[in-house]
Amino acid sequence: MSIALTGGGTGGHLAIVAAVKEHLKSDTIYIGSTKGQDRAWFENDGDFKKTYFLESTSVVDKGKLGKIFALLNVAKQVVKARKILKENGVKAVLSVGGYSAAPASVAALTLGIPLVIHEQNAAVGTLNRYLRPFAKYFISSYDEKSPVKAYATKKIFFDLARVRSELKTILISGGSQGAKALNQFALQIAPELNKRGIKIYHQAGEKNLEAVKQEYEKLGIDAEVFGFTDQMPQIMAKADFAIARAGASTLWELAANGLPTLFVPYPYAASDHQYHNAKFLVEENLAFLLRENQLTVDKVLNIIDSANLEQISQKLLKINHPDGAKKIAQLLEDLAQ
Repeated sequence: MSIALTGGGTGGHLAIVAAVKEHLKSDTIYIGSTKGQDRAWFENDGDFKKTYFLESTSVVDKGKLGKIFALLNVAKQVVKARKILKENGVKAVLSVGGYSAAPASVAALTLGIPLVIHEQNAAVGTLNRYLRPFAKYFISSYDEKSPVKAYATKKIFFDLARVRSELKTILISGGSQGAKALNQFALQIAPELNKRGIKIYHQAGEKNLEAVKQEYEKLGIDAEVFGFTDQMPQIMAKADFAIARAGASTLWELAANGLPTLFVPYPYAASDHQYHNAKFLVEENLAFLLRENQLTVDKVLNIIDSANLEQISQKLLKINHPDGAKKIAQLLEDLAQ
């Protein structure tokens, strides 16, 4: 008996897999894609009994002819996924969405294996929307009917959580790939933050790392600049305020850590889902939100100056719970029996 975890492409999807697998007691396999970040995350992960990477591709971003070929490829990968599920005696499948999830999710349904879907975003992804009616459970922190409301976040973000009361450090993050607009803005606001004695931690992305470091040196500012890191929980814990994208996993990790944040959504995200993710917290008075084209030094300083860090931080610590991943794992174990 085993449980399959599938889906990926981006860190937001893969972070759910990473969080849930920590709590699974059954043998687990992972089925992802040769594209995206799937291999980098899990190819050498010893927690999985086996890992598989299929030639899955996206369908939604193609023209008419491209969609036909992509759908034919999905069908081909479904056949491979069926064989993998059978060979491993899989009794339950967790899909975290993305094109990586399509072959194994569809294969599970054709074999009568219970499918559980985890939707990370407030705006439901295309694959998840299509497969939702056929799933045994649909899990979403934005859905009142969800069997698990707590977001599947790694325990360390809760372990390092603290209440903020004074702004001494700030984290500016565009993710491991970086964000040009946030990098440019960080360099604009850095002199003012430096005047106020605020320490800057800046995730600039691997591609932009050296160029951004050089710009800080020109400004004479001693900022901590980094690209990809596996120390993000520790860096978040040092910060008193953040300016960040609003990918779902990032958003809920920040919330778990109690870190007040100004969200600047990626403007080209599918269905504008980053905006809707951030809006969910903003409507609870737990975060701030600006579009990229609204970013100015004066606006952000006004937000920082008016923010009641302690009140927001205390409330953030109550909105997410550390048992999200554990509850999803238990639900899967129960289905697999």
